[in-house]
Amino acid sequence: MRYLGSILLFSFLQGTAVAQGVSAPWDVAQVATSLASQAERLKPILDQLLPEQWQTKGAPATYVAQLKSAKDELGYLTDVAAKFKQQPERLPLALDTYFRLQSVEMQVNTLLDGVRRYQNAAVGDLLVSVMAANAENRDQLRQYISDLAQTKEDEFRVVDQEAQRCRGMLTRQPAPRPAAVKPAVATAPGAAAPKPAAAK
Repeated sequence: MRYLGSILLFSFLQGTAVAQGVSAPWDVAQVATSLASQAERLKPILDQLLPEQWQTKGAPATYVAQLKSAKDELGYLTDVAAKFKQQPERLPLALDTYFRLQSVEMQVNTLLDGVRRYQNAAVGDLLVSVMAANAENRDQLRQYISDLAQTKEDEFRVVDQEAQRCRGMLTRQPAPRPAAVKPAVATAPGAAAPKPAAAK
């Protein structure tokens, strides 16, 4: 009976995501693929940037470090998005993908002023256009994270209630009776212990 209850609980948890409207894993995997693909379009544009040369025009040296950070974050984003695509039900991977995307956007935004002022305004506009192309993927991912977090919280609540119910059942069960102990044979002080009966 307890085994059947576990099966029913597992089946309920499997169906919770669908019941609450969380996107199906294959749909989320497509979002992750599209997000990574759009982000990859930033790489050849970033490769065109030459912040070392901007310094001859009066640009601060910090742009060099900012470009490196942007490229690093882009690499982290594509790596974690690939993992998230394989395991879309994992909330930590979804969060990591979302925060990496935000970090890429932040790093690129720090470069925009330098790109437009010291290199080429059209390249800056291209960066903005490519980042904007990921807006729909970002919004879908944010909504999925919200739905998935709610689902995980509901699942935990169900499991916790089931655990409390099981504990209650166990505490109501009668304690097992102790095994009967045979009384010891008393012997007179100094008397030898009785010999066991010989086998017939």
